[in-house]
Amino acid sequence: MAAEIRVFPCLSDNFGYLIHDPQSLKTAAIDAPEAGPIMKVLQREVWKLTDILVTHHHADHVGGIAELKKTYGCKVTAPHDQGTAIPEVDVRVAEGDIVQVGALTARVFETPGHTLDHICYVFDSELALFSADTLFSGGCGRVFEGTYPMMWQSLKKLRTLPDDYRVYCGHEYTAANMKFCLGIDANNEALKNRADEVAQLRAVGKPTIPVLLGLEKKTNVFLRADDPAIAAAVRLKGFSEDDVFGELRERKNKS
Repeated sequence: MAAEIRVFPCLSDNFGYLIHDPQSLKTAAIDAPEAGPIMKVLQREVWKLTDILVTHHHADHVGGIAELKKTYGCKVTAPHDQGTAIPEVDVRVAEGDIVQVGALTARVFETPGHTLDHICYVFDSELALFSADTLFSGGCGRVFEGTYPMMWQSLKKLRTLPDDYRVYCGHEYTAANMKFCLGIDANNEALKNRADEVAQLRAVGKPTIPVLLGLEKKTNVFLRADDPAIAAAVRLKGFSEDDVFGELRERKNKS
């Protein structure tokens, strides 16, 4: 039986996610931006929260953990870096570890850059990548704790997944990211089509997520820092892919 995934808003622009295994009736939240919206969806679906899978320590991803743990007694799985402020952790995981949610299996990818402890969860049977604040639709996270080369390597790691995997990212930043990408890659027909789709979805209050990773590979300039056309567009023809990625991220920081 296929997993059931629910997508819903939290805080001002975070996504909340629940993934439910119909076989075991176990349910995991991917991060916990705030407890209220997560509990509301659980009540609507008549699901019990058994797990919280944390991607990194930022407050807008862990703020609801304590209340959810108190209410449901759920298990909290988090990155292995014990120096970060993540409450109520039961299990620490690192690159290559496997996380079970009933019959569902997630692989752990370490993706440092946005933070040093950042991890992503990949549910291969569901073709689902929960990328949090490493990869957004049309963008990537700000580099707060790592370096630009580190973040670029993390994005390349995610880029190796097959095109038919769906990306579930941490924030609804897609419209702004489309505007930025079009400023770099204005003649990209796939990007123009995606920007139109995003505008239509947001106009009626619908989320822009999930999105196919294959489409991201075609339209997200941050996944294409090794593309000579992108290097030329930012006037860094012949420079290293690290330099190109750094220039893209610097431009986005100022946009």
